[in-house]
Amino acid sequence: MSLVIATPQLLATAALDLASIGSQVSAANAAAAMPTTEVVAAAADEVSAAIAGLFGAHARQYQALSVQVAAFHEQFVQALTAAAGRYASTEAAVERSLLGAVNAPTEALLGRPLIGNGADGTAPGQPGAAGGLLFGNGGNGAAGGFGRPAAAEARPG
Repeated sequence: MSLVIATPQLLATAALDLASIGSQVSAANAAAAMPTTEVVAAAADEVSAAIAGLFGAHARQYQALSVQVAAFHEQFVQALTAAAGRYASTEAAVERSLLGAVNAPTEALLGRPLIGNGADGTAPGQPGAAGGLLFGNGGNGAAGGFGRPAAAEARPG
């Protein structure tokens, strides 16, 4: 049993969450840069100056590393966002081909799909297309009656 659940919507949401986390971490790093890289010695002796220099050096190394981590994080978020888009388009393509394979025999025999929703009517008075025989809703009819203008086109008389 797989414990991984991935959907295009979950991937896109995760990418947005990660982008938000990245911006919050970047803001925290920027706020901490000055106080941590320029540590003032606690006293006027050599030991205090050496400790302050050591902490300042570590802070500068951390800031340099955090720039690299932020760049990697941004690349990861972009890759995850792109993957969510590709996943959604691939799923849609697979769904279309599967529905085509399932519906082809029924449409050839009965002129109606086995599974799926019908298309909406577009011209005034045109009925919607029939839905699937087993599953699906018929399409909505277009506004207006056959040979009569749609409500938006009607003029008060």
